[in-house]
Amino acid sequence: MSSYPTLSSYLVSPSELSSALKRNPTKLSTEPRIIPLCASWFLPNDGRNGYDTFVSQRIPHARFFDLDAVKDVHSPYPHMLPSASDFAIAMRHLGIRREDIVVVYDTKELGIFSAPRVGWTLQVFGHPKVHVLNNFRKWVDEGYPTVSGEPKEAEITEYAVPEIDEGKVVAFEEVKEIAKELGKEGADEVQILDARSLGRWKGVDPEPREGISSGHIPYSTSVPITDLLDPKDKTFLPASELQAVFKSKGVDPSKPIINSCGDCMTGAGRNGHSE
Repeated sequence: MSSYPTLSSYLVSPSELSSALKRNPTKLSTEPRIIPLCASWFLPNDGRNGYDTFVSQRIPHARFFDLDAVKDVHSPYPHMLPSASDFAIAMRHLGIRREDIVVVYDTKELGIFSAPRVGWTLQVFGHPKVHVLNNFRKWVDEGYPTVSGEPKEAEITEYAVPEIDEGKVVAFEEVKEIAKELGKEGADEVQILDARSLGRWKGVDPEPREGISSGHIPYSTSVPITDLLDPKDKTFLPASELQAVFKSKGVDPSKPIINSCGDCMTGAGRNGHSE
């Protein structure tokens, strides 16, 4: 029987990841490997840079997923999904094979922010085993190893061009039509959840990108990503507390849900919580 590492759930604790990494196969092995994948990203008005934080401190052998590069470069909107071929090219250059187990994590400054978006992206393109670390700040605080400096370039791997899972994506035009119908008698009870801050949802706080007005999609519900996190260490709340948050917002888990945000990042924060 193979002894390669496995992980128990979508959200992974630092201790579980540390134990799994110790059981990683050798470099020459063809067995699945645990690949830590840093997805650090900051809002345009923040001033910090995701790659800089990756270079300054990261999990050993981690790779960096550049959200500003792996996207639809032809879209006028930020961080739209890349084409399947561009996604495959990115995975090859990251040295990730389809059978590898990917654990995505965020910068310690934000705790949980853009990692769920990258995890969702991998799932959309059918990567079989994807997890999110809960979280890198806790990894550092609990004394697990980190490294710094420019990383070595990963060895290019084979990664076939995947099929996109259309069931995980809703087109902009379709959301517009759904929003027009919401609130009407007899309309399908689709729920649109907005992960931005309450101030941006209300339209009283500015958007981080110039030229974009704040406010919200009609009949959408404000569920800020920060409401799902522990205020002290920015880890996801326990399942029972997450359920209480969604219940307090009037979210019905039995009905269809569309997640939204501003920069195609935090809307994926609910991803995986069906567990």
